[in-house]
Amino acid sequence: MVTRKSFKRPITKTSNPQPQNKKSKDWIIWAAWADRITFEDIKRETGKSEGEVIKIMRSSLKSSSFKLWRRRVHTKSIKNLKKFKENRIQIRDKSYKKTLENDS
Repeated sequence: MVTRKSFKRPITKTSNPQPQNKKSKDWIIWAAWADRITFEDIKRETGKSEGEVIKIMRSSLKSSSFKLWRRRVHTKSIKNLKKFKENRIQIRDKSYKKTLENDS
């Protein structure tokens, strides 16, 4: 009978873990890249407005990374809570109209 050597399970590391200090510049950059964290959430946690977050991202990232981030933020309605709610209402209205048409 062959005995196996004991082994330690590898530690799973996330590619970009959340920084511990929520007031730090690193946390703001991390949150700005995260799709599910809105600018309103960032303002609540750090007190930084959307414009201030954009300035921090512009000064901290390479220009190509900043452009990529801006394009991504602009196309994702979830980064801005107001746009997200408007988008949800439109989707709900469209699906509601379709169900009404199908019932007729």
